[in-house]
Amino acid sequence: MDLLSLFWIFIFISALLPMYHQRRIEAARLRLLRSFERQRGSRLITLIHRQEALSFLGIPLTRYINIEDSEQLLRAIRLTPEDMPIDLVLHTPGGLVLAAEQIAHAILKHPAKVTVYVPHYAMSGGTLIALAADEIVMDENAVLGPVDPQLGEYPAASILKAVEEKDKNELDDRTLILGDIARKAMNQVRESLIELLSEKMERSKAKELATILSEGRWTHDYPITVEQLIKMGLPVKVGLPREIYQLMELYPQPAGRRPSVQYIPLPYSRRDGGRR
Repeated sequence: MDLLSLFWIFIFISALLPMYHQRRIEAARLRLLRSFERQRGSRLITLIHRQEALSFLGIPLTRYINIEDSEQLLRAIRLTPEDMPIDLVLHTPGGLVLAAEQIAHAILKHPAKVTVYVPHYAMSGGTLIALAADEIVMDENAVLGPVDPQLGEYPAASILKAVEEKDKNELDDRTLILGDIARKAMNQVRESLIELLSEKMERSKAKELATILSEGRWTHDYPITVEQLIKMGLPVKVGLPREIYQLMELYPQPAGRRPSVQYIPLPYSRRDGGRR
């Protein structure tokens, strides 16, 4: 066998190994999902957006909530019997409002209990989805976020503030149009939040909380902690099942890059003193 043949065999194996590794990860995910479902007597659905290398080129893809996500999640809910609980693992920076609202309303309509698990964060549209659940179970350090709409690179609330603070005669047509769209977007998101929250609390309280979350009080990436969420009167509980953390380990970040965080992946007890 000559060097050229060895070279092509190496290229072939290099192309197949990532695919084999990906298949193994997907098989492990499905086994863990099925095991969790048997324990809980529920359907487990994941909406997890992490960077993941999907080809031998190792190109990472960053994902957000989109229409494809809502189509798949709505199909999963339709395939679930009405008397079967749904468990949803959320790990997302947010995404398209239309998709998030579709998912949230489908969750709200499911007759059996819906539990959302947040191991790290569920921001923006992810928060909107979480608020539709009967119960939100979070890691003690996990966070949700504000649900104020964004228009391109700017928050709708900031566009409105700029329009209100300047004389209309000094504004161009584009800015006035953006201001009109921003006002409509904020009203629409607030009304959706009121509808979701009214299922869990008095309507007056739901209106107050919907305003807080959608008015642009904070920056869009502001982390709302478990303690704050509980004070708001939301059905939040701390303490994720071990299987949820195991599942997150099966959604790895892209390989081939130097990790920015590194540690020995074993639990330590106090008597270990960090020694092995």
